[in-house]
Amino acid sequence: MTEHVLRAIDKGVMTVTLNRADKKNALTEAMYAALGDALEAAAKDASVKVVLFTGSGDSFTAGNDLGDFAAAGSKPVDANEGERPVGRFLRLIATAEKPLIAAVNGLAVGVGVTMLLHCDLVYAAQSASFQTPFVNLGLVPEAGSTLLMPSLVGNQKAAELFLLGKKIGAEKAERIGLVADVLPDAELLARTTAIAQELAAKAPTAVKLTKQLLRGASRPDVAKRMSEEGAHFAAQLRSAEVKEAISAFFEKRAPDFSKAS
Repeated sequence: MTEHVLRAIDKGVMTVTLNRADKKNALTEAMYAALGDALEAAAKDASVKVVLFTGSGDSFTAGNDLGDFAAAGSKPVDANEGERPVGRFLRLIATAEKPLIAAVNGLAVGVGVTMLLHCDLVYAAQSASFQTPFVNLGLVPEAGSTLLMPSLVGNQKAAELFLLGKKIGAEKAERIGLVADVLPDAELLARTTAIAQELAAKAPTAVKLTKQLLRGASRPDVAKRMSEEGAHFAAQLRSAEVKEAISAFFEKRAPDFSKAS
């Protein structure tokens, strides 16, 4: 368990807080491992009925830590490495039987958006923003999002989000169906926690079965799409395009992909 991912259980709700505010809760491999551990613990703990994700400070998460990314991209491929923390977390969030709720308290970037597609209820602070800049970084979307996002918001909005990497605010996110409701910043966590506790008090089998019925039609395809995305993502991670994108990010300049293909 890392101090950058906190857990607390109260009234049937496990609250999982991303706690790296000085880095806008950018995710490291250790944080992915801790998130996976939290989901596994919630699945095994009968007292936990709902999992609630949120972030500390002014961000939900800025997505993957690009320093970690650069290091991962420089490693040789190891066929015996087994499931990596990010893959484990995405598998567990995609297959979770208990309800997942998110309180998006600020910046949500990359996986900070795509993980929301696996949550049953998403609430956003008025100041929240959402961005999926995978292509901007020479990458492809992950977490089954190329299947789930179009089915949620439509092909045109999904293309705008993924191909252009456009940032949208909370009001637009609600309008296109990415979030259930927008709440005042100061009330977000308290109101979302109350909703989570209300859900936790309901008949657990009925809740579980309703979640299965709501998501059942697309679930078999999600695992297949996640695998396809993962293969492309891993290949791109070691590409000249990603190397140029990350270098440009740290050098605070626009990337030049003309010689990276």
